Amino acid sequence: MTILVAYDGSADARAAIETVAKHLAAEPVMVVTVWEPLLVQLKKYPTAVGMLNPATEEEAHAEAERHAKEGAELAAAAGLTDVTHRAVADNESIWKTIVDVADEIDASLIVTGSRGLAGVRSVLLGSVSNHVLHHAHRPTLIVPPSKA
Repeated sequence: MTILVAYDGSADARAAIETVAKHLAAEPVMVVTVWEPLLVQLKKYPTAVGMLNPATEEEAHAEAERHAKEGAELAAAAGLTDVTHRAVADNESIWKTIVDVADEIDASLIVTGSRGLAGVRSVLLGSVSNHVLHHAHRPTLIVPPSKA
């Protein structure tokens, strides 16, 4: 079975990779970065049409690829040996794409970091990790932010 680690380049995502390396090193790992294509952004934020630049679509995909590769490199540096990575376009929502990829690869576990939002900020911004936890039909580990 494969462990799926959601990675977006943040310190919390790095902590998720370190947790997997520390506690679950025997399993293969796939690091996945989900990026939001321009058409999805237009659907979600129609009033932002004038601010979106179609030329940035390729840049966004390239950035997602860089993040996914960076996450895989961090996982290997942390001692994980069977590591792959993917950048996946989000066609609906980031959390759903993570759950869908986990289903596709039949992941034994989904691991994601948490931004540690609470209260109103969490309600307004939503929480990818919270949605993954409540919609995935497989074990899910959410790594809290470090106290540093």
